[in-house]
Amino acid sequence: MKNEWKRVCGVLTGLALSTILCMVPGEVALGQASTARISNHVAVFRGLDKITGRTTTFDVYIGETVQFGALQVTPRVCYTRDETEAPKTDAFVVVDEITLDRKIKRIFTGWMFADSPGLNAIEHPVYDVWLKTCKMSSSVPPPDGGAQGSSNAPKDVTPAQPPAQ
Repeated sequence: MKNEWKRVCGVLTGLALSTILCMVPGEVALGQASTARISNHVAVFRGLDKITGRTTTFDVYIGETVQFGALQVTPRVCYTRDETEAPKTDAFVVVDEITLDRKIKRIFTGWMFADSPGLNAIEHPVYDVWLKTCKMSSSVPPPDGGAQGSSNAPKDVTPAQPPAQ
């Protein structure tokens, strides 16, 4: 009976009801895997300065704002999946631009996907920033450590400071 039920469930694999109908007590539904998100403490970005052609990889702690050129990048959350799952890395990010008249202009708010960097790209004439990955820790000291401007941070990426008024 159990094998026959699995065969029927194999036919129903493409249907949304198959998850409910094919649950066998004590087993996970066929074709269904755990897709639990892992919330990370650090988002890793890569930035491109289109004028110089230089790329920089930089770590940003969740909730911290880091300045890359005229852009301020603030990740709100950064999720990955378990090692046994297909890699799906995404982050909710806010990006502001400091204009020439020292005003802050929001240019991006939304989800970035590491496996599709062009999907929600930041449209800026001078800079590109995209999500590379998420991780639990970084060699850059956390902002609570008071050593934000440490020598571990890339030279062209700095903790954001409010503009002078």
